[in-house]
Amino acid sequence: MALYALDDVDDAYGVTRAFLTSIDRTTWLKLALIVFFVGGAGANFPGTGFSGGNGGTDPGAPPAEEFPAFDPGPDVWLLVGAVALVLVAIVLALFFVAAVMEFVFVESLRTEDVSIRAYWGRYWRKGLRLFVFRLVLWLVFLAPFLVVMALFFAPVVLGAGGFAAPLAALFVLLPVVFVLAVVVGLVDSFTTNFVVPIMLLEDRAVLDGWRRLWPTIRTQWKQYLAYAVAAWILSLVGGVLIAVVAGILIAVLFVPFGILLAVGIGLLSVFEPVGIAWLVVTGLLFGLAALVVALLVTVPVQTYLRYYALLVLGDVDAEFDVIPEQRAAVRSDVDEAA
Repeated sequence: MALYALDDVDDAYGVTRAFLTSIDRTTWLKLALIVFFVGGAGANFPGTGFSGGNGGTDPGAPPAEEFPAFDPGPDVWLLVGAVALVLVAIVLALFFVAAVMEFVFVESLRTEDVSIRAYWGRYWRKGLRLFVFRLVLWLVFLAPFLVVMALFFAPVVLGAGGFAAPLAALFVLLPVVFVLAVVVGLVDSFTTNFVVPIMLLEDRAVLDGWRRLWPTIRTQWKQYLAYAVAAWILSLVGGVLIAVVAGILIAVLFVPFGILLAVGIGLLSVFEPVGIAWLVVTGLLFGLAALVVALLVTVPVQTYLRYYALLVLGDVDAEFDVIPEQRAAVRSDVDEAA
């Protein structure tokens, strides 16, 4: 039995090359903006570290596993709460934009016509549904962390208890977190790469898209398993390529900005406020330029990975073929070359 995940590696390259070589610089910049959100939709959840040590015992000190009550006052808590709400609102807004951009990206690859404004107006409702689905999915993953954090900070806030309960909960929840990480990662990946195209193609909601996809997963699970492994390897290779190429270009970019930084350092000795302002502005411009360079380098990798997923999806079930014209074109070229 042929594995589409292997057969489509070369086809995805051909489709990607044909698309990217036919667009102008403005379109490439639009794709870079889309990739900024699509490539940044994932989330990293760093582990929680606990540290402790053995020291001398002070007879007058409270027991080592107990803490004095911590109450900075209502004004501080109100400020902390307001800042937290603003940050949460910003993060949720970015995740909503990222969800809509998934449809903008697929539609752009499908039609080979990149139009952020038009596709946003067409698919923002579907993006909202995807955003809610992702939010629920990641809340399920975050639940064990929230439990551990609550147990960890309770002794500090309430002034009772110690680290025994959160440490025990951490070890108990570690296997759960690992299993949830694998399941959530697969569900999120399959939703992005397979369910979103089905939603777009057949005008469905997220759960309806999963109902359409699930029978093919059950009957052709080997194809999807091969895709999961191959896509993971291709993502790693693509990440290395992005890092190397972007690193070289950013190093070249540092030459003119290094001259500007040297000018700013010279201004510090003449008029410090102007020198500081010069350095801050130069640093911000360099950071922005480095971000743009990294995004431009990321465009072909993200385009390839998404075309690859679309090719696999269409091979598994022809009813889900979002890019029939690109598929036919690249395979006719291969046949002619052979």
